[in-house]
Amino acid sequence: MKKALYPVVTFLFFALSFASAASSDETDVMAAMNTYKEALIHKDGAALNRILSPDLLYTHSGGQFETKHDVVASITAGKTIIQKVEFSETTVHLYGNTALVKTRVDLWHSDKDIVHMSVLHVWVKGANGWQMVARQATKLPA
Repeated sequence: MKKALYPVVTFLFFALSFASAASSDETDVMAAMNTYKEALIHKDGAALNRILSPDLLYTHSGGQFETKHDVVASITAGKTIIQKVEFSETTVHLYGNTALVKTRVDLWHSDKDIVHMSVLHVWVKGANGWQMVARQATKLPA
């Protein structure tokens, strides 16, 4: 009887270990999303440089494309004003060292200029932790 339980216990141990690792990665990805949000609001170029991949593909809801350099420069120079950002309806799908984060984003450029979007963020875990490699936004009706 004890021998029969060994495979079941081993399977449960590995399944729970995997679930714990996935849960930890999901928590880390959401922390990176929060760092990204705070960096946008506070014009924190150092944080943006840390969490955005050098190969970033960043597409705005209006179709404009930017590189990492473009995004960091636009935010830190004040060309793009972001007063507030809210994420909701967020889902995270992990595929090894890649995470897809689908979320609704409400972004305040001012009290009267609020953009509502559906955004897909792609994150990759590497030597520097989780970094955003792509962002694709679609504007939602007001």
